[in-house]
Amino acid sequence: MAIFLTADSKVIVQGMTGSEGMKHTQRMLRSGTAVVGGVNPRKAGTDVEFEGGVSVPVFGTVAEAMERTGADVSVAFVPAAFTKAAAVEAIDAGIPLLVVITEGVAVKDTAEFYNYAAEKGGTRIIGPNCPGLISPGAANAGIIPADISGPGRIGLVSKSGTLTYQMMYELRDFGFSSAVGIGGDPVIGTTHIDCLEAFENDPDTDAIVMIGEIGGDAEERAAAYIKEHVTKPVVGYVAGFTAPEGKTMGHAGAIVSGSSGTAQAKKEALEAAGVKVGKTPSETAQLMREIMESRSS
Repeated sequence: MAIFLTADSKVIVQGMTGSEGMKHTQRMLRSGTAVVGGVNPRKAGTDVEFEGGVSVPVFGTVAEAMERTGADVSVAFVPAAFTKAAAVEAIDAGIPLLVVITEGVAVKDTAEFYNYAAEKGGTRIIGPNCPGLISPGAANAGIIPADISGPGRIGLVSKSGTLTYQMMYELRDFGFSSAVGIGGDPVIGTTHIDCLEAFENDPDTDAIVMIGEIGGDAEERAAAYIKEHVTKPVVGYVAGFTAPEGKTMGHAGAIVSGSSGTAQAKKEALEAAGVKVGKTPSETAQLMREIMESRSS
């Protein structure tokens, strides 16, 4: 069992024939993901050969790819200028899960295709500007390295790609049910709260790591949600304790104005909800390690 992505998931890749699409499709295949097709209108009807004699067909549209393969996940490696059109096409086709890896997508575009998906119903969006998600040992949709951790009973939701990788590596001896990189843009599809709810309801997740960062109020809202609805232990980390006020840090959404959105304010909100918050990623991993060890003893 995992959240959003399972061993039965059938994945298509929008933009598979581009250089990033090719590289990461190969990595997804290598990790055992069922990649059943690519989408590129200009190369429809061709097949792309990957290592081990794996041949993946290319379709003209998402709708055709879904009809022919039964795909239920699309991973989009599409340049920022064309991401909205690709997302709308996937939503119109009714894909259940759309993972948008692309960074630099205009916030207006994301807001429009996110609202379009909400109106139509039926499509969960993860991203944009995210590493995707992985259910180790089952499936991998995106760019998370598959060999840094194995299956286990920790759930991870993170705004940061690199901190996702670090946390998975530091807790590799326990492993993960699923790890979801939700992205660091001001507007994203799936939120911390969506993942917290899914992990709370997943019988194969025992504890949750939540990684946030400065800017916005997503972590404060997640804290309020945890207080009301989450019974499993949660540990947290908020990136950006040393960030200067008024300067955007790395992610487009990571900006502090006044006391709003600071790492300290987020840490306090989470701790008030009973979440143990580490000052560094390694300290956060150690807090989770102590929880997991106490459960097994």
